Amino acid sequence: MRECLSIHVGQAGVQIGDACWELYCLEHGIQPDGIVLDSKKDRLENAKMAPMAASFDTFFCETRAGKHVPRAFFMDLEPTVIDGIRTGKYRSLFHPEQLVSGKEDAANNYARGHYSMGSEIIDLVLERIRKLAKPCGGLQGFLIFRSFGGGTGSGFTSLLMEQLSKHYGRKTKLEFCVYPAPRISTAVVEPYNSILTTHSTLEHSDCTFMVDNEAVYDICHHQLGIERPSYTSINRLVGQAVSSITASLRFEGPLNVDLIEFQTNLVPYPRIHFPMTAFAPFVSAEKAYHKAFSVSDITTACFEFSNQLVKCDPRLGQYMACCLLYRGDVVPKDVNAAIAAMKSKHSIQFVDWCPTGFKVGINNHPPTMMPGGHLAKVQRAVCMLSNTTAVVDAWARLDHKFDLMYAKKAFLHWYIREGMEEGEFSEAREDLAALERDYEEVGQSLRSDSKNEY
Repeated sequence: MRECLSIHVGQAGVQIGDACWELYCLEHGIQPDGIVLDSKKDRLENAKMAPMAASFDTFFCETRAGKHVPRAFFMDLEPTVIDGIRTGKYRSLFHPEQLVSGKEDAANNYARGHYSMGSEIIDLVLERIRKLAKPCGGLQGFLIFRSFGGGTGSGFTSLLMEQLSKHYGRKTKLEFCVYPAPRISTAVVEPYNSILTTHSTLEHSDCTFMVDNEAVYDICHHQLGIERPSYTSINRLVGQAVSSITASLRFEGPLNVDLIEFQTNLVPYPRIHFPMTAFAPFVSAEKAYHKAFSVSDITTACFEFSNQLVKCDPRLGQYMACCLLYRGDVVPKDVNAAIAAMKSKHSIQFVDWCPTGFKVGINNHPPTMMPGGHLAKVQRAVCMLSNTTAVVDAWARLDHKFDLMYAKKAFLHWYIREGMEEGEFSEAREDLAALERDYEEVGQSLRSDSKNEY
């Protein structure tokens, strides 16, 4: 077995987790009470799901009673969001011990999440995670969902990652992070929280897939025609991308991608581990009947700015590595032709020290759409994870916001009173400046490097 544990931290992590597990259950034919659809009629209706059971045990654990329980853990420092799961449609799916909430919020404060509030609950959280990890025969690693800007997502996650590194050493840790959007903000102190958490988790995280609310909001609004996108529609859209990334761990396919393969192919240097996420096709139910999406169409769409889940223009940088994860009616011949066409385009620049550039995964299970959702059912889809030097713009933007506030020492007293020192802020900022320089160096060509040597 190659089990994966999903850990959902803070409001963003828990709500994205809710959307993801709802989608996983639909894809695997698991009902809200954890029982697999298995009557004769169900089997006929779900004939396509025949090969599904082969590997969904990586994400679900089967009890003696035949119930499937997600290998997941949800935690937040305040109870409201987790209470929503405790009383919601999928309340019977999770064991009560998989849902942990504190009594007092981190209040958008990294220091409360990491020090004062977080330190009180960390032992309980580690014990619950240990209970989930114990029955796993071959634990591959952890998928951690959180936001950079929130107090629990930033502060508590960095405390948890340090502990996971200590207790589970070599296990892979992949993160799905909601990155602060350029214009839409949910907290004034987002830049502080984001830079503090990036600094403290840089050495503990193996790979961090970034999405931001503004990019996803724009996709919902412009491509799907949703007048006022809610967090539910935003999270379901992110859930589709997460589902495509994890599909090869949950279903058998002709070209499977393992958890550790992501970091092996996407991370050229340990610190350069922030790939951008893109997905295609985004098609609304109304337009579905008027469009056909070939493998070539969806591959091209993934490289377009409008399909990126982060507000960051890939045309401004160079690609270091690209992972294309196809699902549905896709054959290798079409994929090879689509990639050859992309390589010939001048607008898509790769660094000169990475001649191959593309990693491909193919899974035959087509995407499943939520009933009554805004996305139309399609025969094939692709999720692209690309490590590009363009992401340095997102860091520079965030660093600038941090500098403006820190120059005036604004809001700093809230952090100091929770046990932090001012030195931690300058140390984190210096580390981020070093990260910006790392990205710039990586983007330099081999020719300029060889000139410098002589």
